[in-house]
Amino acid sequence: MSTPTKKVAVITGASQGIGAGLVDAYRKLGYAVVATSRSIEPSQDPDVLTVRGDIADPATAERVASAAIERFGRIDTLVNNAGIFVAKPFTEYTLDDYAAVTGINLSGFFRLTQLALEQMLVQGGGHVVQITTSLVDHANSSVTSVLASLTKGGLQSATKALAIEYADRGVRSNAVALGIIKTPMHSEAHHEMFAAMHPVGRMGEVSDIVGAVVYLENAPFVTGEILHVDGGQSAGH
Repeated sequence: MSTPTKKVAVITGASQGIGAGLVDAYRKLGYAVVATSRSIEPSQDPDVLTVRGDIADPATAERVASAAIERFGRIDTLVNNAGIFVAKPFTEYTLDDYAAVTGINLSGFFRLTQLALEQMLVQGGGHVVQITTSLVDHANSSVTSVLASLTKGGLQSATKALAIEYADRGVRSNAVALGIIKTPMHSEAHHEMFAAMHPVGRMGEVSDIVGAVVYLENAPFVTGEILHVDGGQSAGH
């Protein structure tokens, strides 16, 4: 068992893409990591504990939080990275779409953040980071995204509310609002089209997002911040 003095990061949606990049980044920072997703495989690294489960199910959050405390003794950072994006005209969303998107984007955030915050308050501090989308601030007529705006917009508002509620108790809350990032979620056939949607003329890389989260981790005077890492999308077109 690792000593409880080693900081511990909990990362959702951790099996691929941005989540996998965040696991590597927090290990490089010297943190132990609890990594969760529906399909995550066991790690050979003794300081990476994987927990398989659907984050939309509150029971998964309970298992993740208790595993972190049982194995490593603490939770210092939670990165709510798990997310689902369904692009459809608003009137074509089904109730199943609604349940899937709100389940992962909102329910997944809600219970695990409660549990992590309870532990952070016992320790005297911590950091919560949400991964959202710049579409919340800058809707785009070519991307039908009401469910993304409904859920990720809620997360951005919650990010600020958490920051203020816990500012005097040592817990910081921030968000990173993404443009379109090269991850397994996006087919290479669409990369050129996606690149053109950003004023800088390219898609984001996983390293762009990981770097933003690491910046926030190392910025003790920053809380309640929505950091746009979106190639200029939120500024305009």
